[in-house]
Amino acid sequence: MFNDPIADLLTRIRNASTARKSTVVMPHSKMKEQVAKILASNGFVEDVKTTTAAGFKSLEITLSANPEAITSLMRVSKPGRRVYTAAKDIPLVLGGRGLVILSTSGGLMTGREARKKGLGGELICKVW
Repeated sequence: MFNDPIADLLTRIRNASTARKSTVVMPHSKMKEQVAKILASNGFVEDVKTTTAAGFKSLEITLSANPEAITSLMRVSKPGRRVYTAAKDIPLVLGGRGLVILSTSGGLMTGREARKKGLGGELICKVW
């Protein structure tokens, strides 16, 4: 049984990018969809769609045509070790060129948005 759906999402995207696939399909969850939409809005993936087949929802992510769009995906907070941060201590990834995704009281957002709103929270992942 798999306990970490976000790590599964990141691993599937990483593997598909390495294999130069154009799309990735995986089981749907609200959290996965929100993370994928943040990646899409920041240009790391092209598109995110939710499809339903035989009563099961799935998430279809279209990867960027540029294979270097995603260099690395790293899960920070894990089920066995949660990592939290205050708004002033949100890390920069590659001097601001990368992206950190946080789960805050205001929902999932990038580190830049959380800093502007003054919200801290759980560090979900780093992407660059």
